Amino acid sequence: MFTLPSITRGSRLAAGVALAAAAALALSACGGGSGTGTPGASGSGGGGGGGEKIAVTLITKTSTNPFFIAMQEGAKKAGADNGVTITTAAGKADGDETTQIAAIEAAVARGDKGILITPATDGVNPAIEAARSAGLFVIALDTPPNPPSTVDITFATDNFKAGELIGKWTAGTLAGKKANIALLDLFNDKVASVDYNRDQGFLTGMGIDVKDKTKNGDEDKDGKYTGGKGGDYHIVCNEPTQGAQDAGKTAMETCLAKSKDINVVYSINEPSGVGAASALQDAGIKGAILVSVDGGCNPGITSVKSGVIGATSQQYPLKMAQLGVEAIAKLAKTGEKPQVTPGLDFFDTGVALVTEKPVDGVESIDAAKAEAICWGSK
Repeated sequence: MFTLPSITRGSRLAAGVALAAAAALALSACGGGSGTGTPGASGSGGGGGGGEKIAVTLITKTSTNPFFIAMQEGAKKAGADNGVTITTAAGKADGDETTQIAAIEAAVARGDKGILITPATDGVNPAIEAARSAGLFVIALDTPPNPPSTVDITFATDNFKAGELIGKWTAGTLAGKKANIALLDLFNDKVASVDYNRDQGFLTGMGIDVKDKTKNGDEDKDGKYTGGKGGDYHIVCNEPTQGAQDAGKTAMETCLAKSKDINVVYSINEPSGVGAASALQDAGIKGAILVSVDGGCNPGITSVKSGVIGATSQQYPLKMAQLGVEAIAKLAKTGEKPQVTPGLDFFDTGVALVTEKPVDGVESIDAAKAEAICWGSK
């Protein structure tokens, strides 16, 4: 799970300047939000009102997941409101470090003021550090790097808390029944903090000892969970989904091949959860508790309303991007840097548990309320 390409910071950036120049030409040709994974330029705002031109690049993991589409929308709106030119870029798939690194280097070559990035993995850290050395202000969104000091600041959900909320809800919903658990993670060959934080938060919420909170899969496969009324548990599988619906279905099918007794499914995000639900339906399994994280209007909240997903933790990516753009604009205009939330090493953009079946002692909102604030747009 931990194989990452090595990158020499100085030589990597130098070698990337020529690539960045070529990429910059491609940017003007292909436009923003192409969905191909190639960095795309999208103008939003016209600079700093006659002063210093402020340019920011938003680099997401993909341009197809609704979560990251919302980030792009939030950044463009904030750019228009704050006189900031926004360039968007995205990986071809979750975990695509190469495209993200090229986009970072292109931002440096353009002379951007800052970068907003949802890091694909820790493999992009050297490129981020090189960008900061070149004078760019780098903000991570949603996925804090490891270590957090790799970036200037992170604007994110507390992903461990997001996982913990759905874990507590699951334990309460089980009401003492044995939990046969399928864990549908993001990767099994790369490391991303959002992956282990959600997985380990979920198990912690269930009341299962996770041992190392930064590592998926090292907890005991059998034992007792102490959440809710408490009971026995068995972990059937940890399978990667790449955060995608089709891979989520495949991962769930792999788990079902090991056991048809699965009655609890944790999914890294809602697309993978919907894929898992399809596999459960195909296998004729009814009544399994399926939980997830993201809280988007579709497929997230619609899946909660229909009962496909029992509970999800809602995040606010549009808000993350808006706050990030505003922070860089303020830094450029006043020199004032954003600050972390007291007691944390990042700025917490909030999280809420969404379910139509509340559990005593676990604070939640219903789907109607969640739908009204999808992605933090309202």
